[in-house]
Amino acid sequence: MTAYKLKIKAYLDLTRAHFAPVWPLLFCSGALLAIEKYNTFSWTMLILTALIGLFGFETGMVWNDILDHKIDTRDVEFDQLTRYWRPFGKRPIPAGLITFRQALSVWLIFLAITAVLISQLPRPHALYVFALMPITYGLESYYNIKKRRERGPWAQLFGRLDFALFPVAGYLSVGHPDLTALLFFLFFYPLAQVHLGMNDLVDIRNDEARGVNTITTLYGIPGTLRWIVCFSILHIIAALFFLATRHSAARLGFGLGFILLLSANLIMLRKKTPRAALAALPMIHATMLIYIVSIIIDTARQ
Repeated sequence: MTAYKLKIKAYLDLTRAHFAPVWPLLFCSGALLAIEKYNTFSWTMLILTALIGLFGFETGMVWNDILDHKIDTRDVEFDQLTRYWRPFGKRPIPAGLITFRQALSVWLIFLAITAVLISQLPRPHALYVFALMPITYGLESYYNIKKRRERGPWAQLFGRLDFALFPVAGYLSVGHPDLTALLFFLFFYPLAQVHLGMNDLVDIRNDEARGVNTITTLYGIPGTLRWIVCFSILHIIAALFFLATRHSAARLGFGLGFILLLSANLIMLRKKTPRAALAALPMIHATMLIYIVSIIIDTARQ
């Protein structure tokens, strides 16, 4: 294989390219909620928010690899979570496929593109999203650094606010801080914590080798299962409050999502292994995708 093809594969792994279509959809689900509420539909605005979602999230993905490039050299298992998240199964910086400077250049380019796109939003929406930009990337940094030296799950509880704020930023790109934005955040945050618990359980061997304090290294598999179940319950409760503001399409989609989420929980409770978590993780992602699509359909039908 030529060096050129290896480099392309490395950049695709760096950006988790096979997941890239999801991020614009997630961002636009928030934007469409605001478009429906404020009656401000525009194809130009929708395309703009989709691009912000794509480059904004990819910026975060690359930043994650930059922050972890040293401790990722301690990984001992590459056939589990790494292959799930990366199309060619490599962490390109510690593998020597991409240099730190090259990754930093990609991050700066993505960051600049995201900033330019946000600047095209009308005010005050551009200001809302610009305000969230350093907050979310700061939370990502806090999560990656804090979990290397903590005795409680503070990195997880506070750092993963970034994932829950991402679709809210989509909402604020068109709408304003209001009850809908709050309910959207409250329903999404517990699901982000369920997702985190699943990831931590799958990657337990690597996290032990890195010496980082994840939910699983802090509390073991039983504690991780309690984390997943508790946040799943909180998520469903919060989702019901959010659904009270929605219509039939969203309610049907969320019902399907609840079934998948509960099925993932049952798999975990029955088998209680990292391999079971890897089997359940796609079900969590499918749940998210069903939510996103059902919100988009629900808003489009109104």
